[in-house]
Amino acid sequence: MGIILNIGKAEVRRSLWSRAACTLGVSTLVLTGVACSSGADTGAVAGAEAGSSSGVQSDRLAVLASFYPLEFVVERVGGNSVGVTNLTPPGAEPHDLELGANDLVEVREADLVVYLRGISAAVDNAVNTAAGTRWFDVTALARLEADIHFWLDPLRLADVADGVAQRLAELDPSGAEAFRANAAALRADLTALDAEFVSGLATCARRDLVTSHAAFGYLATRYGMQQQSVSGLSPDGEPTAAALARVADFVRDKGVTTIYTETLLSSATARALASETGARVAVLDPLEGLAEGAVGDYLTVMRANLGVLRTGQGCT
Repeated sequence: MGIILNIGKAEVRRSLWSRAACTLGVSTLVLTGVACSSGADTGAVAGAEAGSSSGVQSDRLAVLASFYPLEFVVERVGGNSVGVTNLTPPGAEPHDLELGANDLVEVREADLVVYLRGISAAVDNAVNTAAGTRWFDVTALARLEADIHFWLDPLRLADVADGVAQRLAELDPSGAEAFRANAAALRADLTALDAEFVSGLATCARRDLVTSHAAFGYLATRYGMQQQSVSGLSPDGEPTAAALARVADFVRDKGVTTIYTETLLSSATARALASETGARVAVLDPLEGLAEGAVGDYLTVMRANLGVLRTGQGCT
């Protein structure tokens, strides 16, 4: 471990690049001798050092994203000028993220760390102990309220993309025009997605959205629905018997036919509530992270969510 902690910044940057290339499948990078294995961090550093004569890796910014929606934004905005690594692995909850020694080295040595304060205590703690200009908190850009799940509102995510473009341009002025163009293209995609949600949820038989945890408040507000959650803002919260009874009464009184659980979380509570009330269970993806083996990206998953909502809410 001492060897890892004492390597220089250039070596860590090349290690970040090898990880990003393996994750993204970037065939244009020449990564001689680099192993695409989560357990080969030390070997990846050595391999990148041996293959550094190509000069490709060092020309690009090494960026860490604390969880998937920010990884998606940085990839789209940064394009070929940025290599991004997600600190939260597929199938994991950012709320439960723990940073190991290798992660902390990467956090300290990356050109930029893009994060959202409040979603991961481990990342917040790292910020508190290693403050500096390389940290980029998107909280203000997202215009957060009590709920942190801003990315489920496509237009809020577009605002974050604009801010990321500006920050990348400060680090790499030569790429500023490309970053702005990429952010504009992403905004166009997100605006089109928003229009699909507006149209798809315009005429629904039911406007009450009953969810396992309160991740969908921004989405509900944007598209004229009211969210009622079982366990509040914490995905790990265990609802009390009184809370379950309250939501069960709400489901019956409002004629709710679908209770939404989530990927990456247990569906036991939602299924118990559905069994008691006669409702059905459907799965929405809060996009805190991609499930292992997931196909597609943010746009794909959001469109799948729209289809689930149209069925569950009785939209025509």
